Amino acid sequence: METTAGPHAEPDWPTQLRAHALRVTRPRTQVLGAVREHPHASADEVHRAVRVGLPEISLQSVYVVLADLERHGLIRRIDVPASPARYETRTGDNHHHAQCVRCHRIVDVDCVVGSAPCLAPGSATGMTVLSADVLFRVICADCRENGPDSTTRAPLHVSTKE
Repeated sequence: METTAGPHAEPDWPTQLRAHALRVTRPRTQVLGAVREHPHASADEVHRAVRVGLPEISLQSVYVVLADLERHGLIRRIDVPASPARYETRTGDNHHHAQCVRCHRIVDVDCVVGSAPCLAPGSATGMTVLSADVLFRVICADCRENGPDSTTRAPLHVSTKE
């Protein structure tokens, strides 16, 4: 989970990078800031945000930094159907996501029942479950109010990560 001085304070990215044995670089701190400022952003969206403060950074460099930060647990990658991967700095708390099937907005959903992981498979054939990612497919309140419900009930997408 993010470490902050208060609920809305900017995290101390250099300290967090060092705690994960990573060098403190402008691309890393800029990407972390962009992902925190724009939760559930795609790599393209992170790139656009980072270019404001670091105009010379390439999209490929952003992808490399995102992969590095994810590997070290500083950000979380969210895989949603028919969409590029999304990223967030909220890690380590086993929360889930809801995505509107109309506008594609993604919001955090706290774990409703149980401790991490919230789901336990009936048979994992000797495997140890490390996490369970749940994506609720929903129609958000804004979309529900702005048009008729022409969407059929969407299935729950569940994926487990090792």
